[in-house]
Amino acid sequence: MDKILKLLENDATLTAKQLAVMLDKEEGDIKKSIEKYEKDGVILGYKTIIDWDKTDREYVTALIEVKLTPQKDRGFDKVAEKIYNYDEVKSLYLMSGAYDLAVFIEGKTMKEVAYFVAQKLAPIDSVVSTATHFVLRKYKDNGVIYGGIEEDLRGNEF
Repeated sequence: MDKILKLLENDATLTAKQLAVMLDKEEGDIKKSIEKYEKDGVILGYKTIIDWDKTDREYVTALIEVKLTPQKDRGFDKVAEKIYNYDEVKSLYLMSGAYDLAVFIEGKTMKEVAYFVAQKLAPIDSVVSTATHFVLRKYKDNGVIYGGIEEDLRGNEF
């Protein structure tokens, strides 16, 4: 079980036939396992990882720390559901520590992100405070290293 999932997590383009060869299993058994994982909600989807910085797409990513007052009998779940239903929200995590929710959003501009925080997120009843941090550069995301480190040539003579 774990071997199939780990292989697919690292490369969702692997076919059942390829997985069967890699794991020394029957292709039909691999297909059945994958179908069961999908049906049971273990496999939630398949995704391509794109380095958007290498395209002409303009966007900003922000991490928003959110402090909440938990709701009676629902804790943080109802507020989390309201937040994750916004299209701008790419990831949402319940956290331990200084804040309750970590919200990752994408917008076309910093102004668009600020609008989201001010007009959609902050007015939610249970939200006590927010702190927004803009991602300046991705080095590694979901186990994938982006680009590599560029050499700093300042001060070097040519």
